[in-house]
Amino acid sequence: MSPRPDAVRGATIVGTGMYVPARVLTNADLETMVDTSDQWIRERTGIAERRIAAPGEASSDLAAHAARRAMESAGLTPNDIDHIMVATTTPDRILPSCACTVQSKIGARRAAAYDMFAACTGFVYGLGLARGLIGARVADTVLLIGVETLSRIVDYSDRNTCVLFGDGAGAVVLRSCAVDEGLLAITMHSDGELGDVLEVPAGGSRCPATSDTVEARDHFIKMHGRKVFPFAVRSMEESLLGALELGGLSMADIDLLIPHQANQRIIDALQERVGIGAERVVSNIDRYGNTSSASIPISLDEAVRAGRLKPGDCVAFTAFGGGATWGSSVMRWTMPAPLGVHAAAHGSASVDGVVRKVGA
Repeated sequence: MSPRPDAVRGATIVGTGMYVPARVLTNADLETMVDTSDQWIRERTGIAERRIAAPGEASSDLAAHAARRAMESAGLTPNDIDHIMVATTTPDRILPSCACTVQSKIGARRAAAYDMFAACTGFVYGLGLARGLIGARVADTVLLIGVETLSRIVDYSDRNTCVLFGDGAGAVVLRSCAVDEGLLAITMHSDGELGDVLEVPAGGSRCPATSDTVEARDHFIKMHGRKVFPFAVRSMEESLLGALELGGLSMADIDLLIPHQANQRIIDALQERVGIGAERVVSNIDRYGNTSSASIPISLDEAVRAGRLKPGDCVAFTAFGGGATWGSSVMRWTMPAPLGVHAAAHGSASVDGVVRKVGA
């Protein structure tokens, strides 16, 4: 007997992909640009290097590469995609959406395409929206992409922020599954009162671009770091525990935790507070820095290709970001390990296994 057309169904990830630019900006490179040092950066952030988009390389370019890899991983074609959702704070331009540009680049002519703006929590928010679309039978196949070219809005004269951020894209394909598999629970939160903790002051309708805003460097990221740290740890802990409770799980059930890669000290503090061993926590911030909405899907794709997830495992995602936004999700993994689990997934210059390092 076929299911009722209005029957609720679950949603699960059936394909993953990532892409990072070839250019590597090291801490040593930054030492020549601002008053900083490799030791200072590593001790405070855990970051050793980050990827930087090439001139003329925009968010949609990175996103399209990651999307193609995710679709290939899922064994699907662009014509199979019903919705394209792009989580980003750095679209190619204000109009049209980055998602529509990606749609054109990958040839997904059937898909509805739109952007979602939730800063570093964008991918987790996207999982919630994709689950709702698939569960309500509005869509059968959703392509969710987190992408950033944060190097375009980083002030490289500000040593407190320029050391943190990098560029990259991660993507997943979601399809339907049994309601007790795939995404089990998601929490999503925001507090607009904390909007000035992490912001880009100018460039929107409140403060459009003028010669004065450019001179004041108000089109770059401004961050109050001392306020971010305690909020980040507390918000991720609370939302993660909330998602676990909704899913009827505990931290002991989690085989892999993939937190937003903002700062290694934040990841370490979260790990200690929720009581999970380092061997069950994914961290790649040393190589990519903070890639905002792209950090979790990049980390997920690397974990999948390294064979760190198998069907039946429980994986949790948690993030916080500007807005302020925060949220978590837990899922029971259904996707089998891909062939060649250690395959590289980096930019074009690393296809042959050689990564070219260049300075600023």
